[in-house]
Amino acid sequence: MAKLVFGMNVSVDGYVDDIDGTFVMPMPSPRLFRYWIDTVRSHAGAVYGRRMYEVMRYWDDDDAQWSDAFREFAAAWRALPKWVVSGTLGSVGPNARLVTGDIERQIRDIKARTEGTISVSGPQIAGLMTRLGLIDEYQLHIRPFVLGQGKPFFHEARPPLRLISHERIDDETVRLAYQPA
Repeated sequence: MAKLVFGMNVSVDGYVDDIDGTFVMPMPSPRLFRYWIDTVRSHAGAVYGRRMYEVMRYWDDDDAQWSDAFREFAAAWRALPKWVVSGTLGSVGPNARLVTGDIERQIRDIKARTEGTISVSGPQIAGLMTRLGLIDEYQLHIRPFVLGQGKPFFHEARPPLRLISHERIDDETVRLAYQPA
């Protein structure tokens, strides 16, 4: 059975993006970007909400200006099986499947049939997965920025948590991992 993990870069004041939905934290260091490449490559799949999926579709098409690291991330992301929870999208791109209807049943079924880690990508879909009791682990990748407002990491969900691990990823980023208490 897969483990469902919600992990994102987050400002020290708890936000993942600013008020209008654009990501305003500076680019990650090469070491943190390498961490994300390796993380995506190691996952068995990802559950996306519509908004985050549309943001991540950026990686579907090559850009001649990309660095080797960007190309490597794009390849890892494209290879990742994706399940997109949306009531408004009519279709999804390559290596993705649309999830509608009984979301809880479908995600439980995906977890039961999959081995490894499935990431939950985006605070709104993570809020839903939290309310449904489906998230097994939360990973906050704390970066030294204050956004002051925007979309919080814990969107509409306030789960009781228990710290299970911590790790310094680069000179500025710390990963804190929690399980539901």
